[in-house]
Amino acid sequence: MIYPVILCGGSGTRLWPLSRKSYPKQFTNLSGDTSLFQLTLKRIQGAEFEDPILMTNSDYRFTVQEQAVNIGVTEPTIIIEPESRNTAPAILSAALKLEKQPDAIMLVMPSDHIIKNEEAFRTTLETACSAAEAGKLVTFGVKPTRAETGYGYLEVADEIIYEHASALPLSAFIEKPNALAAEEYLRSGRYLWNAGIFMFKVADILEAFEVLAPKLTVPCRRAVSFGTKDLGFFRLEEEAYKSAEDVSIDYAVMELCETLSVVPIDCGWSDMGSWGSVWEEGDADENGVVENGSTTAIDCKNTLLRSEIDGVELVGMGLKNIVAIAMGDAVLVADISQSENVKLAVQKLKAKKAKQAESFPRDHRPWGYFETLSLGERFQVKRIVVHPDAALSLQSHVHRSEHWIVVQGSAYVTVNEDVKLVSENESIYIPLGAIHRMQNPGKVPLHLIEVQTGAYLGEDDIVRYEDIYARDKAA
Repeated sequence: MIYPVILCGGSGTRLWPLSRKSYPKQFTNLSGDTSLFQLTLKRIQGAEFEDPILMTNSDYRFTVQEQAVNIGVTEPTIIIEPESRNTAPAILSAALKLEKQPDAIMLVMPSDHIIKNEEAFRTTLETACSAAEAGKLVTFGVKPTRAETGYGYLEVADEIIYEHASALPLSAFIEKPNALAAEEYLRSGRYLWNAGIFMFKVADILEAFEVLAPKLTVPCRRAVSFGTKDLGFFRLEEEAYKSAEDVSIDYAVMELCETLSVVPIDCGWSDMGSWGSVWEEGDADENGVVENGSTTAIDCKNTLLRSEIDGVELVGMGLKNIVAIAMGDAVLVADISQSENVKLAVQKLKAKKAKQAESFPRDHRPWGYFETLSLGERFQVKRIVVHPDAALSLQSHVHRSEHWIVVQGSAYVTVNEDVKLVSENESIYIPLGAIHRMQNPGKVPLHLIEVQTGAYLGEDDIVRYEDIYARDKAA
């Protein structure tokens, strides 16, 4: 049996503006109606897999839970990291949760990769399992298809045979190369892309941390030992986990390990780490143009056009090697060769305190989502969607009053001591200071328009009295 460990954190900068800190790329639908995270979960379903361990942070915990349940993964172990400390502390903490099963095989995967040939990947897992059972720490290397400068590389000494892959000894880890070095790596045939996927026995990876990264073991063991259950989640103890070094597993363990093996894979892999990668994996026409959403391409070549705005047409004319991404509050236009540098745009936006750097107009919550339609000095108009059987917290506001107009579905609304059923085309007024709550009792999403008026309209103007999601203020 394989215990999958899926890493679900991430800052969401590399596919801006579609992906942002508040809702990073692993949870977005780059194509179709399934997120990259859900595709990853589907990849590790089957009789040979145990329920997954999902490593995430507090902000994404309900999104992780909701998206997992929506594809039938109903009993994952969701571990909440108090703060992102990179892959080494996250993987070590997952291994410590499995410490009582020392011979269990762990498969560690990012949550935002594409693998087109699932059969080839599963065949590779069998090879990796054999090596892991023999005491090896296994990393996966992808057959390079181009001189890519955005990936790290793995150098192997033996001949690489992808059709009948075996675990090979590793010669060296190579950082992201320049263009000339990448061309040489591609020609040599001895280099693989570092996929960031690992497999090992619990006992072996714990021993490796004890020997090679002992300073990580103490804080992570304490974070697990003093962790607490919170609803359906397991929270690592905050003070201990934050004291762990912020370091990747490559630096902490793998580059120092003498029992490391590499299993080569040829399975249509991509980390979807840039808009250039999205273009390469897209369904291009005869001119190399990939279109998503309401777009029109005229005399364009090797171009990605993507519109996320309902009712707004994105038109490209005479474009070559261009990425154009249109969102409701931000637009990106870039040369494909510069798509690896989108994070620099995010840094500049953060420096000028632009909210688009990290946040969307649509704010996802455990009960559903809301988005601002209009904002003035003393008013705000929102569209709110509440999932079936979900409820907002019992709360009050110090600085604003609210009007709720139901446009689809029905809502049970509590205002102080009164509870009322509000149906479509009906409204209700929430006076300033009133203790109130909204609940969707139906089997379809509840849609309503909220009109706020008052001196202060921030999300932190909230006093919670009861909350089924155990959240803090404005969370």
